[in-house]
Amino acid sequence: MNVETLTRRFERVFTPPQATALAEVIIASYSDLVKTSDFNELKAIVKDLAEAQKRTEVKVGELVVAQERTEVQLNALAAAQERTEVQLNALAAAQERTEVRLNALAVAQERTEARLDTLAAAQERTEARLDTLAAAQERLTEAQERTEASLDKLTQVVTGLGQELGGLSRSVSYALENEAYRALPAYLQARHGLTLDERIVRTEIEGQEINFFARGRRNGSLICLVGETKLQLDERRTSRREAEKAFAQLDNRAEIVQKAYPDCQVVRLLITHYARPSVLKLAQERGILLVQSFEW
Repeated sequence: MNVETLTRRFERVFTPPQATALAEVIIASYSDLVKTSDFNELKAIVKDLAEAQKRTEVKVGELVVAQERTEVQLNALAAAQERTEVQLNALAAAQERTEVRLNALAVAQERTEARLDTLAAAQERTEARLDTLAAAQERLTEAQERTEASLDKLTQVVTGLGQELGGLSRSVSYALENEAYRALPAYLQARHGLTLDERIVRTEIEGQEINFFARGRRNGSLICLVGETKLQLDERRTSRREAEKAFAQLDNRAEIVQKAYPDCQVVRLLITHYARPSVLKLAQERGILLVQSFEW
């Protein structure tokens, strides 16, 4: 992602300055996020250290067992020494063998001490790496806190933008309705033969708000005009389901008015700035007068 790509996507629903500001905030917040790979690397290092510690413990255990065997062998040598005192010739040979074995034990002891020194150095390195990991964990915690703070700021920005857009949408909708109140009577009479006997008003019937309501006549028959506003019915931005939803809401209002005025024929009206041809066709099939603002 980059600022240009996000800006183009946000400009579908936001103004260019708003889209650019939102894209820059998201990119800046994303840059401070801690990568999942960093956590995975930390877990792998800790696992390796744990396995090395286990191997160290096994080797120390082996050394303890070897030491015990050495003690047993020395005890056996002592007993042999007592027995060889009876036979001097055998004692000399046994003494030589003892010295050889003691020399070997001394060499083995030196190797053991060297390995213990190596293990001690490895232990020191392990402790140093653990200290490093602890410091890294602390830095990660601080980075996470900064990320959360950035996300909180982003949430506040998005919430503010949503409120601003909601207010703008209501303002545009009211402006369209006010314009329609003035232009519709002449337009409906010229295009659809509807003569209104009273001024179009916004009212409430049976607890439901009716955006456009007026009584009049068509071909001598009494009619009740029932209308709603939808800023745009463009299938590139609004799915067919949204258009059906607007039509269903209008049908609901029409049923309420029909019950309140059973002697009049209800004429359903939908006002919009622009509607796609497919939506116009759908409205015609359902018997709804769909009027675009540029038509009056």
